[in-house]
Amino acid sequence: MTKEQQLGPLAGVRIVDLTSMISGPVATMMLADQGADVIKVEALDGDLVRGAGATRAGITSTFISSNRSKRALAVDLKTTAGVEALKKLLQTADVMVQNFRPGAIERMGFGEDVVRALRDDIIYVSISGFGDNGPYAHQRVYDPVIQALSGLAAIQADGETGRPKMIRTIIPDKTTAVTAAQAITAALFSRERTGKGQHIRLAMLDTMVAYLWPEGMGGFTLVGKEVKNARAQLSPDLIFKTQDGYITAGAMSNKEWRGMCAALGHLEWLEDPRFLTVNDRAVNATARISMTGEVLATNTSAYWLERLDAEGVPSAPVLSREEVITHPQIRANDLIHEYDHPIAGRIRQPRPAARFDQTPSGIQRPAPGLGEHSSEILAELGYSNEQIETLISQGVIGVMTPSE
Repeated sequence: MTKEQQLGPLAGVRIVDLTSMISGPVATMMLADQGADVIKVEALDGDLVRGAGATRAGITSTFISSNRSKRALAVDLKTTAGVEALKKLLQTADVMVQNFRPGAIERMGFGEDVVRALRDDIIYVSISGFGDNGPYAHQRVYDPVIQALSGLAAIQADGETGRPKMIRTIIPDKTTAVTAAQAITAALFSRERTGKGQHIRLAMLDTMVAYLWPEGMGGFTLVGKEVKNARAQLSPDLIFKTQDGYITAGAMSNKEWRGMCAALGHLEWLEDPRFLTVNDRAVNATARISMTGEVLATNTSAYWLERLDAEGVPSAPVLSREEVITHPQIRANDLIHEYDHPIAGRIRQPRPAARFDQTPSGIQRPAPGLGEHSSEILAELGYSNEQIETLISQGVIGVMTPSE
């Protein structure tokens, strides 16, 4: 987790990260884990996420998990000297990412035309909630707003009351982050071939509608044969109560369905006209799941999981978050590691999910303190020690103090 260890498929790529909250920071964190030199540029009071959530020594768990592997520059962009510093930094950048509301970055003086004049082949990335135009474009946005507007909350609706429900994790924010990271690497690949940069525009709303489409909005794919409420949407979920806990089990193919019937001791279900084909079982999902649940309630989780596995039926226990960390499969994957963070102390993080055998990625450095690398970055841009001290004394840049 040091500068010297910075490796990965994106080593040598510099990304200037002007984003805050989750969608942008998680995108750039993924790229930083893959070796990119991501410089998080913050106002002097820092990203709001620095102070939101579980905290230790003034840094939150959410910030740690969204901004690891980055360096931090704190700068007042309302000052002429601050603007000049960022312009010098952008001249060295391959990518710039911002997630302000439409129009804000232009008012700050860093619209695409300005930035491209500094570096004509830069990848310029704009992440927004709703896009540049339309009745919602001016609005502030948080994850629940996109869950509501994209149809995700409706898909989660209670089967009995029809009341929409939110997913209790920020799916739109994090899905947008993954989409942004993929788009940035695609644009970098294109630049390698063409020598040209481009502007990537990504809206959270667009991300989620596209994400939901294959099955969540699948009833609207066939024009003229729309299904407004897919049966699967209205059926119970695949969480089953056993005598001592909860498990999930599902059978899609005919082979898996035969295994399910054998494991549950109900081979007669194979002859039930409601369940003869994959489509029959989808149409009659409510009955099928209810019948399955009644059987699973008669014994323990361990008993059923052993039988289901023996018959080749996809199944698993429903783990608590505490159990996830110590589960044998998680340990076999060498997924969760502990580190010593210089501010927060002992922390736990998952390694990057994608593993590269030729260009290994990994957590390059701990999430930075506010302005932790300001002096270092300015020195790299050619500022003298005296100039840096002057900018600090004038309140143009912020630096992390020893107490932080």
